Amino acid sequence: MRILRVLHVEDSELDHQLILAQLNRAGLKVEMERLDALPAVLAALDRPWDAIISDFNLPGYSGLEVLEALKEKQLLTPFILVSGEIGEDTAVAAMRNGASDYLLKNNLNRLAPALLHAIEAVENERARLTADQELVKSKHRLHQLAGHLQTSVELERAAIAREIHDDVGGSLTAIKFDLAWIDRHATEPEVRQRVAAALETVSSAIDASQRIMHNLRPAILEQGLVAALQWMTARFERRTGIEAGLRVGDERLALPPGVPLVAYRTAQEALTNVSKHSGASRVDIELSLDSGVLTLEIRDNGRGIAAGDLAKERSFGIRGLHERAATVGGWVDLSSTPGQGTSLILTVPLAQDAIDALDDSTDFGKDLGNSIWGRV
Repeated sequence: MRILRVLHVEDSELDHQLILAQLNRAGLKVEMERLDALPAVLAALDRPWDAIISDFNLPGYSGLEVLEALKEKQLLTPFILVSGEIGEDTAVAAMRNGASDYLLKNNLNRLAPALLHAIEAVENERARLTADQELVKSKHRLHQLAGHLQTSVELERAAIAREIHDDVGGSLTAIKFDLAWIDRHATEPEVRQRVAAALETVSSAIDASQRIMHNLRPAILEQGLVAALQWMTARFERRTGIEAGLRVGDERLALPPGVPLVAYRTAQEALTNVSKHSGASRVDIELSLDSGVLTLEIRDNGRGIAAGDLAKERSFGIRGLHERAATVGGWVDLSSTPGQGTSLILTVPLAQDAIDALDDSTDFGKDLGNSIWGRV
């Protein structure tokens, strides 16, 4: 059987022996140390105890002062108040301050069960806190892994884009020059007709390779985020026929490394989903930088997200956006009203004072993850 180490804050040796006898009679094995001087009690709090049993009226102080010291040290140790006389108000105050239980000295029959219950409750709380800490660590590791994967994907995209540009693009351009030479020197109509068809095919292939390169690694980003969004918006409107508008608060944005690509990819995925699923006739993009916080909003006037779409289990699109935003310390919010459109907002604090203004309760984007945005 486990031996319980109990600190007994008590100025009466007789009462100490009575409580020890009561616990032994209940079948508990207890190592109990009695202290009554406040300095000695406060020093003893730094030692490990399974529980603390304290009298209320003590020479020069009360048991509530011991309880308060226990709270200040942030110790999860069961504290049971035992007194010869204690008012109801005092007992209630003790319980509110964190006491596990309180008993009267003339009725100690409940002491052993109360002690065991208090120890069990604290052990459960410790286990819960440990599990919470492990969960936080696990989520942190997952965020790190997601960020690493996002970075790896972008590096791979850049490598593929370079290969397409250097190898595929170069070869296609060389073929186009050769075909053009043949076209200039050929005299037979059939040959020239075939060459014209081949030139058209090669031109289409070059256009396709350039489009793929832009999707993999947008070179336009080297001109800045605003220029990239302007290009993306104009291209989206031409390709889909959906009216698109871009509003920018400041065209000369100085952004930290990584932020422009995250914003670009967020807008890119949002527009892809607008064209595929929303049924919208207009989409608006707004980019602003205010008080050190970058905000990018993409909203449409489409059908919105239905409850059934929000209930889908395997929807990872919005979660991917959350993880991408987290790599630069930002978050994503998604809101939608069926029949009235959808709004996606990327928020990234850039200035240190804006980051410091965020407290631990800040909601970094609720994951509505089971959403239509997971279809891509």
